[in-house]
Amino acid sequence: MLAMVLEEIGKPLVAVERPLPEPLAGELRLRVEACAVCRTDLHVVDGDLPRPKLPLVPGHEIVGVVEAVGTGVDPGRIGCRVGVPWLGYTCRTCFYCRSNAENLCDAPLFTGYTRDGGFATHVVADQAYAFDLDPSGDPVSLAPLLCAGLIGWRSLKRAGDGRRIGLYGFGAAAHIITQVCVRHGRQVYAFTRAEDAAGQRFALDLGAVWAGGSNEVPPEPLDAAIIFAPVGTLVPAALKAVRKGGRVVCGGIHMSDIPAMPYALLWGERELVSVANVTREDAHGFLAIAAEAGVRTHTTVYPLEDANAAIADLRAGNFNGAAVLVPRQTRLDRSSPAGASNGQTY
Repeated sequence: MLAMVLEEIGKPLVAVERPLPEPLAGELRLRVEACAVCRTDLHVVDGDLPRPKLPLVPGHEIVGVVEAVGTGVDPGRIGCRVGVPWLGYTCRTCFYCRSNAENLCDAPLFTGYTRDGGFATHVVADQAYAFDLDPSGDPVSLAPLLCAGLIGWRSLKRAGDGRRIGLYGFGAAAHIITQVCVRHGRQVYAFTRAEDAAGQRFALDLGAVWAGGSNEVPPEPLDAAIIFAPVGTLVPAALKAVRKGGRVVCGGIHMSDIPAMPYALLWGERELVSVANVTREDAHGFLAIAAEAGVRTHTTVYPLEDANAAIADLRAGNFNGAAVLVPRQTRLDRSSPAGASNGQTY
């Protein structure tokens, strides 16, 4: 199997040939069809997240076909298409796991961080965290749903039921959740870098009612705001934009320091909360919602071997939507050329 391996923090990934991994008890081995590239992958590669498993195969938005199973796994799953997300294992015994909050597990494993992920032709995953996907769907289209969609969905649930939703940072998660909001009759206000006219047009094309720079004040007070960009200075800006009693949700796993700010921005029963990982319940609920809403993921496809280019383009903001890595065999089965942008409907 071919794997793109992080051998040293801050260094490019290295293409390595490895033996096929054998699934242990309770595990599946997948032939990877597609793996989206997430901003969390940047945080892993750059060392923003401490103590990754090294050497490491990154990637946690995985779509693949089950090739082999370990003991205790239904062999009927062989041949099924599944998706594997960031949260790849939980202990099932700690206080949080027993309290319906497995996303806060005390002893988790994370795909592409503390266990090998999907920047490879094959990957092993815990059967409980491998979710059945539509066998007729496009794997490239499905891949961004496995993290951008899932964390966006949990962030939206944490934001509450308000009608006016601000999204700070209009990347993969925001472009998916905008479509869910529009489907449900909610208004999206999109905030991008001040100079990102293309990103603002992209948001408006997806149904946002307003788009502007993150330094701007929206035309109406927001009921809630979700911050996807890892920029702490956006916290006071978002608090300023929400109404009294509104909520600001920090949807990223990493954020630069939040600056000192006047208490008046928080006063008025405004709330500031974070989102940490997702649960299996989130995944099952969101995948059904995405299908019902007809979510259309916008993707830029890269060959697996070009993972470093995909990471660099994500860091530079060179595309809208999500980057997706595709192993050679999957590319042979697709008509879209590598590097092409496309919109796929799930």
